[in-house]
Amino acid sequence: MPTLPNKTASPLADRERYIPRGLAHYHPVVVESASGATLRGVDGREYLDFAGGIGVLNAGHCHPKVVKAVQEQAAKLIHSAVQVAPPRVYVEVCRKLVEAAPGAFAKKAVLLNTGAEAVETAVKLARAFTRRPGIVSFEGSFHGRTYMAMRLNGKHKPLRTRVGPFPGDVYHVPFPNPYRPPAGVAAKDLTRYCMGRLEDLLTTTTAPEEVAAVIIEPVQGEGGFIVPPKDFLPALRAFCDRHGILLIIDEVQAGFGRTGTLFACEQAGVAGDLLLAAKSIAAGLPLSAIVGRADVMDSLEPGGLGGTYTGNPLACAAALAVFGLVETEDLLGKAKRVGEAIKRSFDKLAKASPIVGESRGLGAMRAIELVTDKRTKAPLPEADMKRILELCREKGLLVIKAGGHGNVLRCLVPLTVGDAHLARGLKIIADVVLGLKRS
Repeated sequence: MPTLPNKTASPLADRERYIPRGLAHYHPVVVESASGATLRGVDGREYLDFAGGIGVLNAGHCHPKVVKAVQEQAAKLIHSAVQVAPPRVYVEVCRKLVEAAPGAFAKKAVLLNTGAEAVETAVKLARAFTRRPGIVSFEGSFHGRTYMAMRLNGKHKPLRTRVGPFPGDVYHVPFPNPYRPPAGVAAKDLTRYCMGRLEDLLTTTTAPEEVAAVIIEPVQGEGGFIVPPKDFLPALRAFCDRHGILLIIDEVQAGFGRTGTLFACEQAGVAGDLLLAAKSIAAGLPLSAIVGRADVMDSLEPGGLGGTYTGNPLACAAALAVFGLVETEDLLGKAKRVGEAIKRSFDKLAKASPIVGESRGLGAMRAIELVTDKRTKAPLPEADMKRILELCREKGLLVIKAGGHGNVLRCLVPLTVGDAHLARGLKIIADVVLGLKRS
C-alpha cells in the first residue's frame, strides 16, 4: 500500500487526493458551515445558496427548530432498528405522511434512506401487487443511481456509461415538453401525442397485462424543471386506471413544499397509487418515504421491506420538525411568494436576454433554459454554462444546472430565504446572463 502524506495544501487538494472523480461537484468550494440560505467555505467566504443541497433544504440550512429536534432526539435514541423495535418517531412520521398525502383511499407508509431506495422499493411493491414485470418511465427522467433507478432514468450519459447490464422489462416513452415538442406536434396536441405513444407501447412492445406501473416526476427535476401540460397527469391517471396499471409519482425533488403545495401532484388533482418523497422531507438528514394504497403497501411478506438504517430516529425527528414548519411557519405560502419573485425575475430576463429561451417552473421550482438562438433553440454550449456558474460563484452565488443538454439554470433556493438575499441572488443571475461574453 502506498504511503499517504500526512498533510496536503488545502481541503480542495485533499478532495482531489482522497475522493474518486466519479463524485462530481459543481463548485470548488469546501463548506464549513451554513445558516438559512447561506453557506460559508473553509476559506471564510460566504455564498448565497440557490442550489439548496439539490432540493433538500426547503426549510433552510440548520433551521433552529430542526436543530433542536435532532439534538433532543440524539439525547434519547439514536438507533434501535425498526425491524427490532420501531422508534416512536418512525411511527409518527408515517402517520403524518398518511394524513398529508393526496388520495381518498386507505394508505400506509414506509421510511427508507434515499430517493433511489424509495424508487427501488416502489418497483418491488408494484411488481408484487400486480404480479406483472413491466415498468414504464419517461424520457428525460431521473430516479437515482442504483441499478433499477439508473435503468428507469431517461438519459444514458453519464450514469449508465460502461456499468451495464441493467434490469429488464423497463420501457421509455416521451415526456411532454412544451418547449421542445416532437417535430410536427403542436403544443395543444402534446398530451394527446404522448398518451398515444403510451397506448402504442401496449400494442407494439408489451401488453397491459405485462405492465406493473408507470413512474413519473410531476415536474422533471434533473431533466430540466419541465412542467407537463395541465391535462397530462389526469390523462395518465385515467390511462393507468383503464389498464389496471399502478401510477408511481416520484416527488423526491418536487415534494415537501417546493412547488407551493406539499406535493406537486396536488395541483393537477391527481393521486398516485404510490407516492415517493425524500430530499426536503428531513431538512438535510437522510430520509425517504413511500406512502400509498394500503393494499399495495401490504403486498410484500413480512421482512420484504426495511433496512438497517431506514427511518433513523434523528432523521425522523427532523422530518417531524419540517412538518411543524409547514403547519406553523407557512412554508407553503413562502414557496408561493418566493416562486412568484423568481418567476418575475426570470420572465423579465427571458425578454431581455437573447440566450434565455424559456423561463419555466412550478411554484419555487423554477429555471431558465439557455440557448444560442431563440428560433432554433440550440442549447448553450457546456463551456458557456460552466462560465455562467463560475461568474455567479465569483459574485458570491452558488447555483447549479440541469436538463438533457445541461443548459438549464435551475433555482432551488431555500424557501426561508430573506427578501434581500433573494433579490441579490436573482440580480447576480441576471447580471451574469446579460453580461455573458460567449466563448
